[in-house]
Amino acid sequence: MNTTSIDHWAQEWLLSKGLSETWVNPITIGIDLLILIFISLLVDFIARRLILNLVSSYVKRSKNTYDDVFLEKRVFSSLAHLMPAILVYYSMPVIFSDTNSLWVLVLQKLVVIYIILNIARVATKFLKALEFIGLHSKRFEGKPVSSYIQVLLIVIYIAAGVFIISNLVEKSAVAILTTFGAATAVILLIFRDTILGLVASIQIAGNDMVRLGDWVSMDKYGADGDVIEINLTTVKVRNWDKTITTVPTYAFISDSFKNWRGMQSQGMRRIKRSLYIDLNSVKFADEAFRERCLKYERVRDYVNQRQNEIDTFNSERKVDKQELINGRHMTNLGIFRNYALNYLQEHPKVANEETVMVRQLQSGPNGLPLEIYCFSNDIAWVNYEGIQSDIFEHLFAALSRFDLELYQSPSGRDFRQITRAKA
Repeated sequence: MNTTSIDHWAQEWLLSKGLSETWVNPITIGIDLLILIFISLLVDFIARRLILNLVSSYVKRSKNTYDDVFLEKRVFSSLAHLMPAILVYYSMPVIFSDTNSLWVLVLQKLVVIYIILNIARVATKFLKALEFIGLHSKRFEGKPVSSYIQVLLIVIYIAAGVFIISNLVEKSAVAILTTFGAATAVILLIFRDTILGLVASIQIAGNDMVRLGDWVSMDKYGADGDVIEINLTTVKVRNWDKTITTVPTYAFISDSFKNWRGMQSQGMRRIKRSLYIDLNSVKFADEAFRERCLKYERVRDYVNQRQNEIDTFNSERKVDKQELINGRHMTNLGIFRNYALNYLQEHPKVANEETVMVRQLQSGPNGLPLEIYCFSNDIAWVNYEGIQSDIFEHLFAALSRFDLELYQSPSGRDFRQITRAKA
């Protein structure tokens, strides 16, 4: 045996103490293992207590914030655990005299597997730190950073698995990957959602379709709220009722959805709602009605100007004014429509630089829809609803001044009143 070998020294020492050769070998192996464990613990202590403390103190003094994230995510701590394992691996040929024995070979393989897993662990924590930096960086704001990190994590896990199998079966990693290549169809089936999610994430990021913080609506999945997380396979949406809806990432490519980012960036939100006018209340504006409307400041100029145009038109054609149906005449609905338009244009919470319109839609069983179309200059939900309610409450109350009525389906009370009147 090698005279410089620790094994040889231990064996000679034990034999000199009168121990039988039957017990020398197992005791020698036990001594070797104790020495190996002691060395690994000592190196681990030095790495964690001394080197890691030095790194920590340097990071805390550094003005760079990135190294603080790496320290917080325990990247350096995981890296310190690699040193004992590497030292143990390279110490084994020195400590053990018979490196070809089965149990030494098994121990070597276990140490190699531990090193591979530790490298994967360090890489995982490093990527998690990068993910944290990306999610809190303005440069990557709204980008699906988590999706890219998850792809890299999958690559790391696969690589770690390939190297572990390569170590166990004593074949090259290339040969293992070639074997996996034959099972590509099965792998594609297993990782179908992951692959689709990866493709969708790239398209979403490239086309800037969805960002973190966007308000999206997706009726098919019951999602209506803010995007709080974009992963490789799922997108999480916090709905307005505080529930969380998980939508497949690929659905944002294959299905339609509404992104309200444009509204948020413009600082305006559309108001589009109708008043349903009872058609029986629509009538021509006679002289008495026009005189009454002249008291309303918002339509006074309109009534005067419009009536002058109508009078000129009717006079030129010698229209018989005894019947309002002859010639041209204003209607109470037309005057109210102008009143509503002027009211919107004067409203301080309506964005007048955008489209402001009061229009008629197709009449139907529920009367004539008079649509209010404008934009609120306050997009906060509570404020927006208050502005919208304020506008319609005023218009509802103003309708009676123009002899107009809202359409409302008959209720049980209406039928009871009719029954009592007939009785």
